[in-house]
Amino acid sequence: MDDTIGFPDPGLDLSDGFKPHTSHWGVFSARQGEAGLEVRAYAGDPDPNGIIDNFPGALRHQARIAQPAIRRGWLERGPGPDDRRGRDEFVSVSWEKALDLLGDELGRIRDTRGPGAVFGGSYGWSSAGRFHHAQSQVHRFLNIAMGGYVRSVNSYSSGASSVLLPQILCGYEDITKRNVTWEQIATETDIVLAFGGMALKNSMVAGGSISKHVERGAMEAARRRGCEFILMSPLREDLPVEAGAEWMSCVPGTDTALMLGIVHTLVSEGLHDQAFLDRYTEGWPVFLRYLTGETDGQPKHAEWAAAISGVAADTIRTLARRLAGKRALITVSHSLQRAEHGEQPVWMGMVLAAALGQIGLAGGGYAYSLGAIGYYGRRVNDVPGPTLGQGRNGVRDFIPVARIADMLLNPGSTYRYNGETRTYPDISLVYWAGGNPFHHHQDINRLRKAFAQVDTFVVHDLGWTATARHADIVLPATMTLEREDIGYSSNDPLMVAMHRIAEPFGLARDDYEIFADLAERLGAREPFTEGRTSRQWLEHLYEPTRASLAKRGLEAPSFDEFWQRGSLVVPQQPDDGGRLRSFREDPVAHPLPTPSGRIEIFSAKIAGHGDADCPGHPVWLDKTDMPKPGAPCFLVANQPVTRLHSQLDFGGHSLQGKHRGREVARMNPRDADARGIKDGDIIRLFNDRGACLAAVHVTDGIAPGVVQLPTGAWYDPADPEDDAPLCVHGNPNVLTRDIGTSSFAQGCTGQLTAVEVEKFAGNLPPIRAFDPV
Repeated sequence: MDDTIGFPDPGLDLSDGFKPHTSHWGVFSARQGEAGLEVRAYAGDPDPNGIIDNFPGALRHQARIAQPAIRRGWLERGPGPDDRRGRDEFVSVSWEKALDLLGDELGRIRDTRGPGAVFGGSYGWSSAGRFHHAQSQVHRFLNIAMGGYVRSVNSYSSGASSVLLPQILCGYEDITKRNVTWEQIATETDIVLAFGGMALKNSMVAGGSISKHVERGAMEAARRRGCEFILMSPLREDLPVEAGAEWMSCVPGTDTALMLGIVHTLVSEGLHDQAFLDRYTEGWPVFLRYLTGETDGQPKHAEWAAAISGVAADTIRTLARRLAGKRALITVSHSLQRAEHGEQPVWMGMVLAAALGQIGLAGGGYAYSLGAIGYYGRRVNDVPGPTLGQGRNGVRDFIPVARIADMLLNPGSTYRYNGETRTYPDISLVYWAGGNPFHHHQDINRLRKAFAQVDTFVVHDLGWTATARHADIVLPATMTLEREDIGYSSNDPLMVAMHRIAEPFGLARDDYEIFADLAERLGAREPFTEGRTSRQWLEHLYEPTRASLAKRGLEAPSFDEFWQRGSLVVPQQPDDGGRLRSFREDPVAHPLPTPSGRIEIFSAKIAGHGDADCPGHPVWLDKTDMPKPGAPCFLVANQPVTRLHSQLDFGGHSLQGKHRGREVARMNPRDADARGIKDGDIIRLFNDRGACLAAVHVTDGIAPGVVQLPTGAWYDPADPEDDAPLCVHGNPNVLTRDIGTSSFAQGCTGQLTAVEVEKFAGNLPPIRAFDPV
């Protein structure tokens, strides 16, 4: 595959006043025309992402926040726990008043409670720019001006796997970014068994900038060469049609049992690679005793797996035989581990790849989360990129990211994490800049109660999200199009000069400017800004890249030259398979960073934790959140197609994907017919935690017994005064369960839950999610 990127020809068209810019979903150029904002996708992108079409309608939308606002109850009564958050009205104030009040409150917390009473709650994703990256900005501010903050670790996407994988295989980025690439799949792979799939809607976005979307083309090239793709998912669209995949579906959440049945077949028929297991793995004999039933009396044969997974025993045996002896690639998506006991399918997928003897081969082995995000499966850049230093955090305390409601509701209580018994801190102030927990987090009604516990909740945002509506102090932040920055990703060779396209909306300000003025009120402006303007920071952050290029004798334009040209192509490292390839070639000279230096099929360290919900090797564990009377369907709450998370839900591309203004759920004709539901109806999804409305698309592209509703529709309660109001817009997190994957990783379990569905026959309540406050 050709990795060469031409810029600006045949890339961005910078004629007629168009300026370069980029986003998490693609590089583009834009201008303000007579009819409003115009955007053009980067012509060098073989498969541009339509999400860029959210920008024109979003730029001046009424949902934007025009000026600072303070919740009336906080303004009149001062800080303190208050269940009026999300119910109260807001009072518009000047920037000076907002910053004075906030500066006083930050000083009070710092001087009376200390920085350990502050939670810095950014989840990133606000911009592909590396300077105006809200998460970096807020953390830098809290470290320098407040002395630190309680932080979160891991992510909602990979909370279980990011804790597990470094202990049983190697570093998370070694598996996702320096392992199997799309180039290898296109040229080397014989068969792909994709548990949870590799949906293009996920790989079309990246944590930084992304210039070329290559996944569709790579799968098409592999298929033409004869590679077989097998999709194991309740959703047919979890692989694109270009892959020509054979679609199978197991009962959601039972992939671990299915993998055990496949490995049992490999072993019982002598198809496994015993030489690989002997040389490269640790603990296979311990796991084998479990697999054969020696330890618990139950062999994990195909018939056992069939009874749990719903996949026929003969099909399981055939799968095992098809994989054996081929350049086989096992992929496990993020979705499998965003569920109860999510560690188990991640671990078991690795064991399956090891049993096949494929780990470390080009295009073969184990590729966790390939296709989950745009910079996985790509080469790594070979020069440093722009990185904003965040200072030193004087607070050592942290929580797993998905445990925020637990922390706020249960200060001082203990919990288990990664083999430790930890204590939840007592938080007085939450500072959120970038991200929307009313999208990311589960059980929104419980989350509302959690945020009612703190003294003060501060939010920077560009729009009136549910998070902003539950805050005490709301500060309007600029959109990426309204500021200058440098777009960059460590796995994309195109660095982009992000020119300002439009003036700020209303009184919106850059996060950096807001924090600089707050730092001044706290006596820390100079250490926070280091005396630099935003443009001077861009020049400063660009310099390490320029210097590295110059040192290697490569073209190294000055910052002014880079800014005028609009881009810079940087060199990338060879596609050499990384740590796992080196380990396979010489396990003695290049051991893995695990306790044994080998692939840990059994981990003595994890077993030593003594946590029954995550023992020392992968096992099948029964689930507690399964369909039952009153909630007979699985709900799959996955990522949306028309936006990134909940970003710009009010943009045109996102709105076009809705029906009658509501998010669209999908269900199988069998389930719809049983409930008198027809395509295009409005349905009510409900369980013991809550209820929401959605439109419905009836399709045979989803397995029977499963309803799918993407996340990201802005939470819109019919009556905010209710403790468990109906969400009229279609946010599935009023239904999902807020528990950890296990005591070991405490990851998010938002992917799967159980619900009932019925046709909604009443008068449709209005949608007010995008109304100005």
